[in-house]
Amino acid sequence: MKTSNFSMKTILVFAVYFIQYSLELDYSKIQGFNTNMEEATQFLREWENEAVASCNRVAMAQWTYATNITEYNKKQMIDEQKLNSKFNRVSWRKASDFMWTRISDPIIQRQLKILALKGQSNVPDSKLNQMHSILNEMKDIYAKAKICPFSYRLTSYCELSLEPDLVRVMANSRDFEELLYTWRSWRDNIGHAIRPKYIKYMELVNEAARSIGFEDAGQQQIAMYEDANFKAKLENLWTAIEPIYKHLHSYVRRKLVSHYGTRRVRIDGPIPAHLLGNMWAQNWKNIIDLVIPFPKKRRIDVSGEMLRQGYTPLKMFQISEEFFTSLGLKAMPVEFWHNSILEKPTNRPVSCKASAWDFCNKYDYRIKQCTEVSMDDLLSTHHEMAHIQYYLHYSDQPLLFKEGANPGFHEALSDAVILSISTPRHLHRIGLLNNITDDYEDQIDFLMEMALDKIAYLPFAYSVDLWRWSVFSKGIHNLNARWWDLKLLYQGIIPPIARDENDFDPGSKYHVIADTPYIKFFISIILQFQIHEALCTASGHIGPLHTCDIYRSREAGRILSEIMSMGYSKPWPQVIKILTGGKTSEIDARPLIEYFKPLTHWLINENKAERIGWSRLNEDIGN
Repeated sequence: MKTSNFSMKTILVFAVYFIQYSLELDYSKIQGFNTNMEEATQFLREWENEAVASCNRVAMAQWTYATNITEYNKKQMIDEQKLNSKFNRVSWRKASDFMWTRISDPIIQRQLKILALKGQSNVPDSKLNQMHSILNEMKDIYAKAKICPFSYRLTSYCELSLEPDLVRVMANSRDFEELLYTWRSWRDNIGHAIRPKYIKYMELVNEAARSIGFEDAGQQQIAMYEDANFKAKLENLWTAIEPIYKHLHSYVRRKLVSHYGTRRVRIDGPIPAHLLGNMWAQNWKNIIDLVIPFPKKRRIDVSGEMLRQGYTPLKMFQISEEFFTSLGLKAMPVEFWHNSILEKPTNRPVSCKASAWDFCNKYDYRIKQCTEVSMDDLLSTHHEMAHIQYYLHYSDQPLLFKEGANPGFHEALSDAVILSISTPRHLHRIGLLNNITDDYEDQIDFLMEMALDKIAYLPFAYSVDLWRWSVFSKGIHNLNARWWDLKLLYQGIIPPIARDENDFDPGSKYHVIADTPYIKFFISIILQFQIHEALCTASGHIGPLHTCDIYRSREAGRILSEIMSMGYSKPWPQVIKILTGGKTSEIDARPLIEYFKPLTHWLINENKAERIGWSRLNEDIGN
């Protein structure tokens, strides 16, 4: 039997390392000696003009490919990305000539600092090109991977892709063996091919980061949060949330034991990773049918009512726009309605992943969504339009400030809106839920479904970059063992079959092989409840936080407008201070804890006879 090379003691030492790590940058390699204000101002003015044009060309090429997937459009997109990469590289070299720490104007200093911290590196062009090539190769392997269906695995029909096929199996199947086969086949199909490429890529990325003064590439990612104690604060946030997660874990485990039996799930152990309704065990909402507290109560889903009332994709976006204008925020520009794709085209292949687009020219903003008339897509329209609102509100900022206040802020704000939209009260106010009920059992069911989506996701979102940062800082040994040690420590899950260093299970997640930082999603989950609470307070809401709907509150809209308009122009603690009316400048887990308080009390009572947490035995793996 294959087992992990790390003991629990090693895991705890591993975690302590992250807490102690601090951000101490040597700025000498990312700034020069020029302190001339006029030259710095002129450089940024010229950079802005060129960068806006380049940004627009890249966005247009990406849009063209995403909405008409052809090899020609793909080549055009890659060509534009390469040109933009060269421009960014030249810009970084020019920006690093300035000693921006000695520039007195705070706006000029901040822009130069951002350019310096985002610098692509001092490594030769050949290595930079190699990085881009390997990254594209890994993405291609991921995108083209197919597996055979469980029921026909001995035949030559092997055309199941991750989305929608495998995602659907993991969400809907309750067959232990089918789930195991699907889980293993996806990882085995791509892991072995991606592993050597990923190792080489990580070495190159680390070399690039070190060439401009960072200890490693992880430190460069963390630098964008502008907080020397960022990692310690992350661990403190997790410590505050962990008790809720462990109670949710224990309750869900008991329900899985009831369904699959003690031979499959140990009553006091970690949960096999393939049984939680998701390929990566990051979101458990798909197993709501197994764990819902009061199954006789009717779940809220207004999809049928939307169809009965003749909703169309266009009407769904108009309803979303009306939500934001009711807050006193901006209507969508004319170009939005002309250029967006709100339904799936029938005459060409498109990427159907919902997304909001800023074309960098202060007037062209679009959403791409293959909208279907359903409650899920109604929530998605509001989410994507919240991103557009953010774009509109910081449109007058310099290009370098046209981002969220920190890397997690954009997503947090968009999801905070959904916390209002998804309430029974809001659905009733817009005429989609007539028989509104608000008794205790309904509220617990509602909060359980939210917890399976939000609380269950937190340790996954936290552990992905803990693993990645450890690879950057400590090397490539035990890549797979370290991944599963963190999964056990934070999520309380284990692989359903034995894994070793020939496997590369982190590569099963797109954000890992695409080198997309992930800690922003952990931040955004916590921050969205902090934003929600601040807006609810401004709206005059009275009652439990999970019942709040900010619809038609001009005061909530005023606060949203103020924080969105700032973009990335100020350090994010200043934005949080404005958001909370001066109460705090820190990301705070208390509003999230408050939101789920009724469910937490219910879980504590339900789990009286349960072991809270998990123990690990060797036989847990490879049953």
